[in-house]
Order: sequence, then C-alpha cells, then structure tokens
Amino acid sequence: MGLLNLLRKLKSSSEDKELRVLVLGLDNAGKTTLLKQLANEEATNISPTTGFNIKSVQTSGFTLNVWDIGGQRSIRPYWKNYYEHTNCLIYVVDSTDSKRLQETSIELDDLLKEEDLAEVPVLIFANKQDVSTANRVETIAKDLSLNTIRGRAWQVQPCSAKTGEGVQPGIEWLLKSAKKLIKERKKQVK
Repeated sequence: MGLLNLLRKLKSSSEDKELRVLVLGLDNAGKTTLLKQLANEEATNISPTTGFNIKSVQTSGFTLNVWDIGGQRSIRPYWKNYYEHTNCLIYVVDSTDSKRLQETSIELDDLLKEEDLAEVPVLIFANKQDVSTANRVETIAKDLSLNTIRGRAWQVQPCSAKTGEGVQPGIEWLLKSAKKLIKERKKQVK
C-alpha cells in the first residue's frame, strides 16, 4: 500500500469518528444544560444563549463537535447558517411548556425540510422529564407529528438535562444511527 493510500485511509477513518452535531430547539428548552451534561461540566448559572456554544465531546470512541445554537425567535432565522456538514441533529423540547408545543412543532417541521439536513438522524430530547408537570413522551410525539417523518432515522428520548437521566441512551442511539448513515453513504460513493 502506497503512502497516499495510507494517508487517505487514516483521514477517512478519523472522519468516521468525528461528527458535527447541531443542537436546536426553542429558547429555555435546555440545550445549553444538555451540552454541559454531555461535556461533564457543572450546569449552574446558565443564561440564555444569544449566539452559539460549541464543545468537543469524547464519547464511545467518537469526537462530537456539538454546536448549541440560541433558540430565541430573533435568532432562529440564522440557524440555517449552521446546517452545512451536520451529521446529527438534536432537537430539544421543553416537556413542561405545553403552550409552545405547536411553535416547537413548526420549527422542527421547517428543519426537517432543509436540504442540508436531508437524511440526517434526528434525536428529539423530551427534556425536563424530572418535573412533575412534564408532558409524556407520547403526547410530545403526537403534538410534534413525529409519525409523519420519512427518509431519516429519528428517535424521541425522555430525559432530564439537569440530572442526566436519559441523555446517554439518546446519544448512543444517535451514534448508532450516524454510523449507519455513514456506511450507507460510503456504499453509494463506491
């Protein structure tokens, strides 16, 4: 094997182990708390994200470059600037905010129509399940019309970004789905 082939193989294998993960959702859904949980950082004194946060997180042999983008209404039109080269989408829903489930459903639907996010696996974290007034996952799935999603892997995962409960199973599902998509795309290229 020549040096060029070896370098290509090394580059290819490192790319397979590095994923760009976009974390979106309405403001106050718990995106930054989730990011801190993933990075094993203390989640205290979190203020609204007015731009973005980015962290590289090592998990299960992968490097996740996680982009947490602010969810205020005035920031959402700029989300599209971050879609390119995204391997995975995490959409965080505040399970306690029944009044904004329709708004979050519209935003998710718009995301799923984006060409740059086509086929990208989507993990919907039904956050704040540790709060007694949280909507059940079945209710959230119905209100978000998740049964209409076609052409991509998706999963709704109950969690508490604050306590970490349910986060790791969701991330494991996301990694499994991303690996499957990478394999399928490599087959298409050959």
